[in-house]
Amino acid sequence: MFDIGFPELLIIGIVSLIVIGPEQLPATIRSIALWIGRFKKGFSDLRSEIERGIGADEIKQQLHNEAILKEIEKSKAAIAQTSRDAAAFAAEQTAALRQTTNVTQSQRAPDDRSE
Repeated sequence: MFDIGFPELLIIGIVSLIVIGPEQLPATIRSIALWIGRFKKGFSDLRSEIERGIGADEIKQQLHNEAILKEIEKSKAAIAQTSRDAAAFAAEQTAALRQTTNVTQSQRAPDDRSE
């Protein structure tokens, strides 16, 4: 959330020690931590209430299901394309084999054809 590094925290600590004083600093830190915890809890409750109100879980599930359906459709299309490619390849190989068979039969001697 905030990009605060160690040097910034050190400066904040020194300034608060000087301004608040060593006696009041622990109580002040506890108080600030308590308020931060309350804000976080309040925002968390508000967020969960809004999500429940708009049905965010159902929307997330529906989006997930739609993504799965799209993946299934892509897979079906890929399988169909592969099937078409395999059938075309088989037809080409069959035609090439028939052509080779016809050529070898025409090259045989007349004596060999009687067998």
